[in-house]
Amino acid sequence: MEINERGFSIKALEDFDLIDRAVQDKDQQAYATLMKRYKKAVYFMILKMIRDADDAEDLTMEAFAKAFKNLERFKKDYTFSTWLFRIATNNTIDFIRKKKLKTMSLNNTLSDDSGNSVTIDIEDDDNNPQDQYIRSQRIDMVRIFVDKLPAKYRKLVQLRYFDELSYEEIAQELEKPLGTVKAQLHRSRELLFEIASGKEKHI
Repeated sequence: MEINERGFSIKALEDFDLIDRAVQDKDQQAYATLMKRYKKAVYFMILKMIRDADDAEDLTMEAFAKAFKNLERFKKDYTFSTWLFRIATNNTIDFIRKKKLKTMSLNNTLSDDSGNSVTIDIEDDDNNPQDQYIRSQRIDMVRIFVDKLPAKYRKLVQLRYFDELSYEEIAQELEKPLGTVKAQLHRSRELLFEIASGKEKHI
């Protein structure tokens, strides 16, 4: 991997440029490129932690939404991938705590896209300030993408991500079979990623 004089790889420097374009120029394609670069890596890292494909897809989307929402705060003291992976791990840890899931040991080492280890710091006290901060954060979906979804998928995304309903609660709310809700939410996530990648013309 080629490293420049600042200690960052060429890919990391390209990420910095994309971030500048996204923040300063509101360049939608820059957001899409960042998502395309790291979506699979983030998804498989989360899947390793929780071992549920549907929830891993949800949490992947939440991680990108939270990262993009706070992109102006990103400091170029470390790589975007390290920052993104920490957002994803913290969000997943919060999910694990809420669901009280039995998962892999959280002391296991995880690596970001550049091969750097990502620290997962968990305190036993559920009332620690960091935990309260994480819980207080609302994950706002990237509305510029959500608004381009067909109406029936927008409603599902609204219920799942904004209202934070479970699959079962959504099925009850919409009076649809649980399997249908899961299938349509899966499709809505695929469409969101297609839109974010600039492929909305096919929708």
